[in-house]
Amino acid sequence: MNSNKRVMLLIDADNVSADVIEQAVDRVKGEHGAIHVRRAYCTAESAVTHIKLFKTHSIRPIVNLSSGKNSTDIALAVDAIDLVLAERPDVVVIVSSDSDFAPLVIRLREKGCRVEGIGQQGKTGDDSKPVYDDFIDLPHRKGRAAAKAPAKRAAAGGRARPAAAAPEPEPALPEEVQAVLAALPELRAGSKLELRVAAERLRGAGLLAKSGASTKLFKKHPALFALTPDKQPNKVQYRGARGA
Repeated sequence: MNSNKRVMLLIDADNVSADVIEQAVDRVKGEHGAIHVRRAYCTAESAVTHIKLFKTHSIRPIVNLSSGKNSTDIALAVDAIDLVLAERPDVVVIVSSDSDFAPLVIRLREKGCRVEGIGQQGKTGDDSKPVYDDFIDLPHRKGRAAAKAPAKRAAAGGRARPAAAAPEPEPALPEEVQAVLAALPELRAGSKLELRVAAERLRGAGLLAKSGASTKLFKKHPALFALTPDKQPNKVQYRGARGA
């Protein structure tokens, strides 16, 4: 993790869910240490819907009042170029599953930026991922907000409605596995992670020696971590992720 890097996070808030936005902010902060520019591009309706989320994470909403199918995408692209010229960031992270941003990604890289992408699992086409220096899909965790809400009382009797049954807890995990999942939270969420990214972050967390191979660490727990493809693995996935 290099806290001296300047990082911009640009979110296509009309394209991904609020839960994915929240996960994206946490992931970028965890990987880069700080986010210097945080902007979300959306319609006025989306801005109202996400206002609490934007306040919580200090995201500046850029409201698009223009009509047209791609008007929000264009607003994000124009602003990205202006910001890169003015702020000279080291890393630009675009949160969107839209493949239309490929020309923007190429132009930002020409300006000297590393360009990373975050999409919503199930919405991103495979052809839009290779253009980024790194790309990851995050799952939309349905019902997450509802699970946090307290049980409501009936208007007449004042009797609390029965809460939904809590999910069964995961079996106790080895301390080493718990530490790995803490350093790589997207694995617990069910996402696949590139081994080179995993290795960098495991070294940063002190879980992997400078010359150590992440594959050896994951192979110590074959029941919990899957390496793909079999012959020359370049990605890892947590087998214990719920719903994976």
